[in-house]
Amino acid sequence: MKVLVTVMPKAGVLDPQGKAIGHALEGLGFAGVGEVRAGKVIELELAETDAAKAKQAAEEMARKLLANTVIESFRVEIA
Repeated sequence: MKVLVTVMPKAGVLDPQGKAIGHALEGLGFAGVGEVRAGKVIELELAETDAAKAKQAAEEMARKLLANTVIESFRVEIA
């Protein structure tokens, strides 16, 4: 079963990569771009066939390894 874990900086946490992307877009002439936040998407292929158990396992993986829960939030979805 395929699971997507999206990890993003929490609101209020400095995001230098997002700021750099926003500045670069401005430099390329893309007007009207507001705040840019950069995160990551981790795609997992799990052997689990039960969607609820797969989501629970991926959430545990995110809490333990994939996200730094002090400064990042995460979202898990079955793909």
